[in-house]
Amino acid sequence: MLSPNPRFAGYGLGLRKEHYRDFLETNVPVDFVEVISENFMVEGGQPRDILRRVREKHPVVLHGVSMSIGSADGIDRDYLRRLKSLVDEIEPLFVSDHLSWSRIGRFNSHDLLPVPYTDEALDTVCANIDIAQNALGRQMLFENPSSYLAFDGATMTEWEFISTMSKRTGCGLLLDVNNIFVSATNHGFDALAYLDGLPVDRVHQIHLAGHSQGRDLLIDTHDSPVCDEVWALYENAMARLGPVATMIERDGNVPPLNELLRELWIARKLGAHAQQDAQVTRDTRIAEAA
Repeated sequence: MLSPNPRFAGYGLGLRKEHYRDFLETNVPVDFVEVISENFMVEGGQPRDILRRVREKHPVVLHGVSMSIGSADGIDRDYLRRLKSLVDEIEPLFVSDHLSWSRIGRFNSHDLLPVPYTDEALDTVCANIDIAQNALGRQMLFENPSSYLAFDGATMTEWEFISTMSKRTGCGLLLDVNNIFVSATNHGFDALAYLDGLPVDRVHQIHLAGHSQGRDLLIDTHDSPVCDEVWALYENAMARLGPVATMIERDGNVPPLNELLRELWIARKLGAHAQQDAQVTRDTRIAEAA
């Protein structure tokens, strides 16, 4: 039986090398930190020691980038073994990865490649999620992608694919709001329809990040502050979802910690405002129905 994820409504940051000293030597006002799993999957050594010390002060989320649940030749069992060792030691709040693939045979692209939204791909993804969750003995979260192309022959929307994936496997969802905005802009779909199509009870965490304008498309670069349009979409998401964990994600042009904490303060403020408004709406409907 899989261990379910807790309901957790804190606000956190991605732990990056630039801020190790801040987290080890000061009291950073966050409710949790998230780390890239693969950076700590080698037993022993300084990275693992740093993570253990941070874990003494903050809950930790393990976020993977190379599980490759879309791979047609299945999950790498050695990868799962090393991930489980890290999970057992750190006892993370959540364990997450991406709806993507990066590996087939001996080839690894080291990138998050898209899956086609077809029944065949859905069967592959669900089988791989079942293997991963059973190996870890716990419910995982999977993140919606940012995308730059659409496959011919798709039989469902991205949100229909993700919703069915979650229902079939029992996995939770990591909702990247910036990814929704990027993909909606690139492909011309309605971001609010995307939110409406998701099973809200399956969402346990939100990512917020910045993006860049490419020649023809938006690119999910995580190298800039969250933009106004993504903040607005986040507020809409929080009104629908209720209390869930929220994290600011920055991987390039990493600024001083105080700049990220200011962004996190904005997330706290908008999240609280959205939930207050949603509660007023619910109370009004109950009163009108009485």
